[in-house]
Amino acid sequence: MAFGFFKKKKDSDAEKKPLDYDPLNIKLKDLHAGFVFDFDFKTWEVLEEYEYDWGDYMFSKGLKIQADTDIKYLTLSNTPQGLEVVCTSSLKLSEVGTNIGRIILAEGKPPARIDFQGKIYYRERESPGFFRNVATTSREESIEFMSWDYYDESGIYLISIEQWDEEDFEASVGQLYQEYDFTSILPSA
Repeated sequence: MAFGFFKKKKDSDAEKKPLDYDPLNIKLKDLHAGFVFDFDFKTWEVLEEYEYDWGDYMFSKGLKIQADTDIKYLTLSNTPQGLEVVCTSSLKLSEVGTNIGRIILAEGKPPARIDFQGKIYYRERESPGFFRNVATTSREESIEFMSWDYYDESGIYLISIEQWDEEDFEASVGQLYQEYDFTSILPSA
């Protein structure tokens, strides 16, 4: 037969994974590395995908995103109120406050209150968890860490401090957003 209608499909077609999202209705929770979307008057690309395991079957999705030279991080968490969307930028721990690392080492946690850029943030959450890069790390090889979240009085702006090793700390600042703040989501090619 000239057309080959009845030929077996190529092995590469059989190896393709089914989509884990509806291609006609892509939502923020469906983002993976390579996806692009519009946010804050820019087009962003997802560079990396992370998983945070908080225990008791509670997981959050983390995404490293880039628009031009600007790099930010999205964290998506399912809550009883719906999808919680946090967008943050990295900071040096010294930008958040002096001696915070020493305070954590001495007292086991950072101060209850942080003054940063004219706002007062209050520690609201202490969360031990496990972290992994979805593309490069199996769940069994996840890295243990501790996170402290601070919110201002509005409950919209936040600072997060993370301890990754005895003396390895990171900080980030950002805010909560609504799912509708992210538009034009397109999958990777």
